[in-house]
Amino acid sequence: MKKKLMALAICGVVAGALQTQAQAQTVPELQQALLQAQKAAADAQKSAQQAQDALAQIQQAMAAAKESKATAQTSSGSGNVTQPPGEGLIYKNSGDSVRLYGLIDLSLSNKTNADKTGNTQNDMSVAWFSGNRWGIEGEHALKDTDGLKAIFKLESEYELPTGNMDTPGVLFNRDAWLGMQSDTLGKLTLGRQNTVAREFSKIYGDPYGTANVTLDEGGYSNNNNFKQLIFYSGSATGTRYDKGIVWKKEFGNIVAGVGYQVGGVPGDFSVGSTKSLGLAYNGGDVNVSSFYNSANVNGYTHSSYSIGGNYTFGLVRVNAGYISYKADQPVAIGNRSDKAYTLSAKFTPEGKFDYELGWQTMNAENAAVNGSGYVLNAYANTASATKTATGKRKTWYGSAFYHFDKRTELYLALDRLNTDGTYLASQANGFTSQNEYAMGMRFKF
Repeated sequence: MKKKLMALAICGVVAGALQTQAQAQTVPELQQALLQAQKAAADAQKSAQQAQDALAQIQQAMAAAKESKATAQTSSGSGNVTQPPGEGLIYKNSGDSVRLYGLIDLSLSNKTNADKTGNTQNDMSVAWFSGNRWGIEGEHALKDTDGLKAIFKLESEYELPTGNMDTPGVLFNRDAWLGMQSDTLGKLTLGRQNTVAREFSKIYGDPYGTANVTLDEGGYSNNNNFKQLIFYSGSATGTRYDKGIVWKKEFGNIVAGVGYQVGGVPGDFSVGSTKSLGLAYNGGDVNVSSFYNSANVNGYTHSSYSIGGNYTFGLVRVNAGYISYKADQPVAIGNRSDKAYTLSAKFTPEGKFDYELGWQTMNAENAAVNGSGYVLNAYANTASATKTATGKRKTWYGSAFYHFDKRTELYLALDRLNTDGTYLASQANGFTSQNEYAMGMRFKF
């Protein structure tokens, strides 16, 4: 571009000189030369402008690529399916965007005490770490507002070995919500979605998700013996709200959340409802979170509170948490009271591997059991229970991941379950122990 600008200057000087000489001599040849010089100067000026426009476009593209790369580097590890902006994009126009995304998890597993006779099972099982899913999410910028945008998410889970829907007859069983979001408002969503308690306990519930609480949905690992801790973060309809209203907002390093589940029972405002509060501090190396949760399950009050967090030093992140849970049960059997503890760590050395190790104990006192004698999950319906159990459910687990890149990985995993007292876990089919092993592959798109 510099050469073209120099050419423009030279042409201008020549044109001026020729014009002066033409006025003195009025020679036709000089006049023709003057016209040619003026045309050359105009062409040079046009070329210079084109070069400047091209340079501006290149700089804009480089800035966009740099921003996309920075976003991709903030994606979490084993437990998160968030992709950088642009990946999976199926529509974008001004303030509108729609994204198709998903995760595929293939697991081959070995399980002891897999039936009531104690047989061992080798199987292509339902995904060990993450429910297989696909979803559509989008946003629409609202004009003449302070950055306010309409947002939505529809997410469905399926079983890879068979292709069956995870919840028969329910297409968007993971998410189906509409909302609004801005820096001033925070994030307000209405519909089927994760409980607030689940979102605020995920940073210490296991080592596979993000280290800090975010406004995006996350969760725990999927189909294994140490997943059961998630049920203490439940609602009247499991670990997701039906007809939920959730507000979350960041205040610098502080994140606050409020959740309410509409019961919708005629004549009774409380039955089927859930109320939740969450508060977290994202401190970088140190992150702390807590929640309080209360639900009316078929007329019985269930409540829990929890506090926990994580600390990162060097290549290691350590997570720890405490949960207290109480449940009203029929008068004939009395009420339930649980105390649960969890401790885990994630080691991420340089290279393509990371490693996880964890332990948890769920100490149940007078917990309702089902007709087979198995302890009911927290926040389950206890209205028809006639018997209880007391004891501890303890689980050790570990895993290793090999990451080809941010979207494709292999894993090995194992866990060991033990129960004592009269506590029997349905997963162990009446036995007091069970070993599970799994190997698998995950792909995010």
